Amino acid sequence: MQKDSTHRKKIIRYSYIKLIISSILVSIVCCLLAYSFKHLTGYVQDHLFERLITFDNRLLIIFPSIGITIIYFLRKYIFQNRKNKGIKEIYTTLETRKDHLPFFKVPSHYINGFLTVIFGGSTGVEVSTVVATATVGNQAYKHLHSAWAYKTELICAGVIAGVTLLFGSALGGFLFAFEVIARKYSKSLVISGICSMLIAQLFVHYIDSSSLLPFEVKEWHWEALPFVAVLGLIGGFLALYFTKIVIYAKTFFGTIKNNFIRVNLGAITVGGFIFFLPALYGDSYHGLGKILESSLHDSVNMAYFLPLLLFIFIKPLAASLTLGAGGDGGVFAPSIVTGAFLGVVFAQFCNHYFGAHLIIINFALFGAAAMLSAAIHAPFTAIFIIASIVPSGHLLLFPLLIASVISKMLAKKIYPYNVYTYKEIAHH
Repeated sequence: MQKDSTHRKKIIRYSYIKLIISSILVSIVCCLLAYSFKHLTGYVQDHLFERLITFDNRLLIIFPSIGITIIYFLRKYIFQNRKNKGIKEIYTTLETRKDHLPFFKVPSHYINGFLTVIFGGSTGVEVSTVVATATVGNQAYKHLHSAWAYKTELICAGVIAGVTLLFGSALGGFLFAFEVIARKYSKSLVISGICSMLIAQLFVHYIDSSSLLPFEVKEWHWEALPFVAVLGLIGGFLALYFTKIVIYAKTFFGTIKNNFIRVNLGAITVGGFIFFLPALYGDSYHGLGKILESSLHDSVNMAYFLPLLLFIFIKPLAASLTLGAGGDGGVFAPSIVTGAFLGVVFAQFCNHYFGAHLIIINFALFGAAAMLSAAIHAPFTAIFIIASIVPSGHLLLFPLLIASVISKMLAKKIYPYNVYTYKEIAHH
C-alpha cells in the first residue's frame, strides 16, 4: 500500500514537471507572437494614419473598407471560409477534450487583426492576440505528449503570456485567464499560470518595458472617492450600451446576405465617423494620448466637451460596426479608450462646474477600469491592466478597485451577460 502511494506521488510529481516545461515553451512562443503583433500593428497604424492626415484626410472614409474587403477575400480564398468567432471559440474548445482550435487561427487572427487596425477599423488587437495565443496553447496540448492531460492549463498559459505582453502586467494576464477564460481554479492551472507569468514578466522587463501611455501617476486623494463611485456607475451604464450595440450589430449584419453590402455598409460608415473624429482611427490609443496631453492646457467650454462626448458614444458604435462588417478584434481597446475619455469629461466637468480639483489622468484611468470591468465582467483583471498602462499606476489600486467593482456589479445586475457570453441568452 505504501509502495502504491509512493508510486502515485512520483507520477503526479513527474506530470507537474512536464506541465511546467510545456507551459514555459508555450509562454516563450506566445511572448514572441504577441510582441511582434503589438509593435508591428502599432508602428504601421501610426505611420499610415499620419501619412493619410498629411496627404488627404478624405481617404480616411474608404480606408476601413479597404482593410475589411481584403480580410473578406483572405477568409474566402486563403482560410477557406472558416469563421473567427473570438473568445467564444475558446469556450467551445474548453467544453470538450476532442474539440480544438485549429492552427490556422494563429495566422488568421494575426493577419486579420493587423489589417483591421492599420486600415482604421475602430477596434484593437487584444482579442485577436488572445485567440491566437490560446491556439498556440491548444496546439501544444495536441502535439506534446507530455501535455495530454493539460488542455485548459496550456491554453491559459498562452493567453497569460499574450495579455502580459500587450499591457505589461503579468498579474493582469493571470487574472484574465482565470476570470474570463478558465472561470475556475485548480492546482494545475495555478502552476501553469505562474510559469507563464514569470516568463512573460521577464520578457516585458528586459525587452518591452515601456508603458502604453507616458503620463505618470503621482498621487490621489481620499476626497475623490465619492466621484470615483459615481464614475463607476456611469461606466457601468456605458458598458451596457457598448455590449448591447455589439450584439445588435452582429445580429444585424448577420442578416445581410450580400457580401459587398455587408462589408461596405459598416466599414464606410466607420470611415465617415473617422473623417469627422480622427481619434476613432484604429485602437485610438494615439488619440487618447493627445487628449490627455491637451487636457493639461486647453480651456474648458462647450467646444472642448462636444468632441469628447461624441467620441464616448461613437467609439462603441464604430467598434461594433467594424466587427459586424467582418473586422477582427474585440472590446478591449474600445472599452479602455471610451472609458478613459469618459473619465476625462467627468473630471473636467466636475472641476469646471463644481470646483472639485480632480486629477485628470487619474480619472481617465478610473473610467477605463470601470468600462473594461463592466464590459468583460472581470473587475480584478481591469484593475491590474489599467494600473499597468501608465508609470506608477499601482498607486491607484484602491480607487481602481472601487470603480471596477461598482461598474461590474451594476452591469451584471441589469444585464447578466457580457459581450463574450451573450449567446447564452438563447438558453434562458
